[in-house]
Order: sequence, then structure tokens, then C-alpha cells
Amino acid sequence: MMEMKLESGKKIKLKDVSIDERDELLDSVEYQYDDKGNPKGMKMINSTITKWLRSCIDGDTSDKFLKTLTLEDRTEIFLEMQEYLLVGEKKASK
Repeated sequence: MMEMKLESGKKIKLKDVSIDERDELLDSVEYQYDDKGNPKGMKMINSTITKWLRSCIDGDTSDKFLKTLTLEDRTEIFLEMQEYLLVGEKKASK
């Protein structure tokens, strides 16, 4: 489990997810590209972020709580979770 402090001051605890849950979350991210193949964004960004929040926050993930998060909070949590799931736990390599 990892705790993060958002720029807004809120503290969020993230739970460890199984490899299967991680793969499902990572597979749910669908990127959009321009005609030259350059990334330009994500499809269904709001529902994707909400899915990630509900799956990874250790604690209250009710609509009432999620509505207290600003777009900046939601984005910050999502980006941190994405990095954590892609890279793994932040441990020094030997």
C-alpha cells in the first residue's frame, strides 16, 4: 500500500492490486493518435480515471467522496497510479 499527498493537501491511500487487476486497468486505457501517429490524448478519460480510482484507492470510493476531488486531484492520482502500476514499487535497484 502506498500513501500519497496531493497538491491540494488531501491524503490518499492506494492499495496493492493483483497482476490481473493491474492488467485489466492498463488495458482499459485507450490512447488517441493523430494522422502521423503522435499521441494526442485518451479516449473516455473520465470513465477510465473513475474506474482506476474505484479500483486503487484504499478507502472510500463512493460517489460522494469522488465528487470532492477536483479534476487536478483526479488527474494527479491517475498519473501516480499509472506510473506505479507500470514501473512497480518504487525501490532502488541493486
